[in-house]
Amino acid sequence: MSRLVFRPYRPSDAGAVSRLFREVYGDHYVQPDVYLPNMINQHNAEGCWQSMLAVDDVRVLGHAALCRTVHSNTAELALSVVHPAAQGQSIATRLGRELLMQSGSLGLESVSIKQVTHHPYTQRMAEKIGFHSTGLLPDYVPSPFAEPLPETIVMGCHMIDGHRRPLPDIPWPDSCRALMQHLCSVFGTHQDNTSRPAIALQIKQHQHRFDIVIQRLNKDLLEQLWRLPRHWLISARLELSRHFVRNLRNLSALGFTFTGLMPTAGENGWYALFHRGVQVRSLNLNCAHMQQLHDNLQQSANATRTHRRANDPIGTRSAA
Repeated sequence: MSRLVFRPYRPSDAGAVSRLFREVYGDHYVQPDVYLPNMINQHNAEGCWQSMLAVDDVRVLGHAALCRTVHSNTAELALSVVHPAAQGQSIATRLGRELLMQSGSLGLESVSIKQVTHHPYTQRMAEKIGFHSTGLLPDYVPSPFAEPLPETIVMGCHMIDGHRRPLPDIPWPDSCRALMQHLCSVFGTHQDNTSRPAIALQIKQHQHRFDIVIQRLNKDLLEQLWRLPRHWLISARLELSRHFVRNLRNLSALGFTFTGLMPTAGENGWYALFHRGVQVRSLNLNCAHMQQLHDNLQQSANATRTHRRANDPIGTRSAA
C-alpha cells in the first residue's frame, strides 16, 4: 500500500490538482479557477492561496487551501477535495488541521469556512478541527453535485490562539437569544461604542439572488428596501452593532428572516445575516442552532407563500 504524505503545494502540482477537481466534480465546481492550472500556480505564487496536498507515490489524492486577499489577517479554509479512492482516511480533516496549525505563522487572526449542507461530512469535519458554526447562507451557490437546488452553506469561524472577535454586549431578543448567547460564550463580548470606517452600500446579483451589504440601516434605506421587487430573493449582510434589536425588528417587518452571523472580511467584527425568499427544502444540519435558523427560514417562507396564495392564487411561485 502506498504511503500517504501531506505536504505544501509545489508549482509542478498544478495540473494534478486541476485534474483532481475535475475527477471529483466534473464541470460543476463553483470556483472556475481550479480548471486552469496556471491560475492555481498564480494564486499560490501571489500568496492568495496557501495550498496543502495529500499525495501518494502515484498521484494527488487531496487538496485544501487557505484563501485570502494579500496581507489580510483573515482567511477562508476552502477548495477542499478528496479523490473517491482515498475517502474514509480523514484526509480532508488532516489537511484542514495542518493548515490551521500554519495560520498563526502566516499572520492570520481568524479563519472562516463555508460548510456544504448536501452531506453532513463537511460540517462534522469543521467542528472536529475547531470551527464554530455561526450562520446560514441560504441557496448560496449552484450545487457542485449537479443537484437541482442551489447549495445552502453553513458559515463557520475559528479564532487563532491569542485573538478575539467579540460580539456587542447587549440584551438579545427571545427569537435568537439561545444562538447569540452561545456565540457570546465562544467569541466573547465588548461594549460597542466605537465608530468604524464607513462601508459603502453594495448590491450585486448572483444567479437568482441579490446580495446587499449595509453598514447602517436608516429610515430612507428601509423605504428603499421596501420598494425593491417583491419576487427578488435577497441576502443582506448588516454590520452587527448595539442597534441589532431595532434592525431585526425593522427588517423582519419587510419580510426578512435572521439567519445568523458571519465574520467581516478585514476587521474584527461581524455581519448579521438576513434573507428574504428561499427554496423549499428539508435539511438535517449538524449544529442544533443552525438547524433552528433553517427551520425558522422555512416557516417564514411557508407563511409568505400561504399569504400569496390567498391573495393571488394564480401567480404563486416555488420560492417565497
